[in-house]
Amino acid sequence: MFRSTVFIAAFSILAMGCMTTPALSESPSPAAGYDIHVQAPHMMSDGTVGGPFHHFCKGISDKILQCLLFESTDHNAPLVAIEYFVAKDLSRKLPLIQWHRFFHDHKVEIATGRVQVISPADKAAEIAEAASKTDGVIYHLWQKGQEFPDGTVTFPQSLGHIFTRSE
Repeated sequence: MFRSTVFIAAFSILAMGCMTTPALSESPSPAAGYDIHVQAPHMMSDGTVGGPFHHFCKGISDKILQCLLFESTDHNAPLVAIEYFVAKDLSRKLPLIQWHRFFHDHKVEIATGRVQVISPADKAAEIAEAASKTDGVIYHLWQKGQEFPDGTVTFPQSLGHIFTRSE
């Protein structure tokens, strides 16, 4: 009985430690590699300006970059949204009404001057150029003022979003 209790206690402590510390394995996890840090505000679904949000991004293919969005850079900041940067040759296949409802043109957003590439700073121009060839779709998961994410998902836009497609 004592041995079982000690084992369960040790396992519980180990499991709790794994919830707050990096994995001991050398193989990278899907959470590794979010090294591109971009900051930008969003037009929230209620029409207010939100953010600026800190986007931590990585490429997952030659056509898609995915970003984890936070309201701050605090190490305990909650994940509030996800944004995908999708190559225009993919996203522009959508019906126009669907594209306008959910997507925005990063070239237009970058041109507003509201987007800032924080790191890697020495590649800011290159990152902005690559991003301008994509459209973004944002899934906002944790709404402002909520104690916890309640399952409500909204689709904010960039502040520069216009309802015409020039390309």
